[in-house]
Amino acid sequence: MIKAALTVFSFLLISPLAMADEINQANTAWIMTATALVLFMTIPGLSLFYAGLVRVKNVLSVLMQCFAITCVVSIIWLIVGYSLAFSEGNMFIGGFSNFMMAGIQEGTMNGDIPDSVFAMFQLTFAIITPALVVGSFAERMKFSSMLLFSAVWLVIVYIPVTHWVWGGGWLGEMGLLDFAGGTVVHITAGVAAITTAMVMGPRRGFPTTPMTPHNMTMTITGAGMLWVGWFGFNAGSALAANGDAGMAMLVTHMSAAAGAFTWMCVEWIKFGKPSALGAVTGMVAGLGTITPASGFVGPAGALVIGVSAGFVCFHMTMYLKQKLGIDDSLDVFPVHGVGGALGTILAGVFASSSLGIFSGQGDGLPISEQVVVQLIGVGSVGVYTAVLTFVLLKVIDVVVGLRVSEEEETEGLDINQHNERGYDM
Repeated sequence: MIKAALTVFSFLLISPLAMADEINQANTAWIMTATALVLFMTIPGLSLFYAGLVRVKNVLSVLMQCFAITCVVSIIWLIVGYSLAFSEGNMFIGGFSNFMMAGIQEGTMNGDIPDSVFAMFQLTFAIITPALVVGSFAERMKFSSMLLFSAVWLVIVYIPVTHWVWGGGWLGEMGLLDFAGGTVVHITAGVAAITTAMVMGPRRGFPTTPMTPHNMTMTITGAGMLWVGWFGFNAGSALAANGDAGMAMLVTHMSAAAGAFTWMCVEWIKFGKPSALGAVTGMVAGLGTITPASGFVGPAGALVIGVSAGFVCFHMTMYLKQKLGIDDSLDVFPVHGVGGALGTILAGVFASSSLGIFSGQGDGLPISEQVVVQLIGVGSVGVYTAVLTFVLLKVIDVVVGLRVSEEEETEGLDINQHNERGYDM
């Protein structure tokens, strides 16, 4: 009797503590850190990476575009973006139950982390995706048109695709493997980039006028920030401080290193010298390509993915500009679009547990069936993005115009769009 009473008394003491401890503090601390890392990727990482690649008369415009996109996307995400992406809806789009983030309070949870942390983490992905597209139209789009394009594109392209893959939509239900954004981030950004580049046409003087980066120190600094920030991007997508996050961090680093080294070697063989620009571009290609596979593959598979990224994305960059004459200013499509597609497909291969040393963590569909699912994901997201982006660009061009005048382009966007200079010494 006394023993039973003590047991009940102990339960009464312990149970409130257990109920109050529903939050996993380790996981929450890690996802908050990862959130800061992913935001760090856009400002200042991507901002500096892109700004160093353009000419001196446009450096401030690129910095301003990335900064402004961060602001606009954040507001849209609060009002309706998060709700449409992650609230319960149908197979294609979410609902309005979290309109203005209603229901997200200090105590509401998403798994074992706060809703607020999950919503903020996903916001950083929504920010960097349209910011990536900036690289395709750098040095020639009006600032007002850029804001309008980025805002509407987020709502009609990024948010539905996010729901398809991560919000309970049809691609997620089909079993698409996309751990951290091969389709959601990189294919949408890459396809939007090449569509924009083709609709707008090349920069004045392309390809005869040299348009070399004005500050490679700035670009390499931004690239380093991207490399470090990407650990939050990929390892944070585990939504926990666990073995999946640790493996995602490891394979992310290996793929980045392999992509950079492969691009350097190919460039060295082809042109006689490796360049810093090639090294950092190969690094970003390796990072983008491992992103969808990062939670499913092992280190040896990541090495193959990184080498493939450096080789394939290098040759696609050359083909796009030299053979097709498409002025994707900062190579967004060959690096992110092609890399995202390649990584999404290879995730279906190297996630398998039947490849010996190249095996991954997956025990799902056979390789042949999984690759078919991956191809459906790549094709559907690519086509959807291309069509919606094309229509949006045409509408904006009719309403407000997409491009600055020839005189303004010659003068540079820093002065005529912002009445400031990136450098004034």
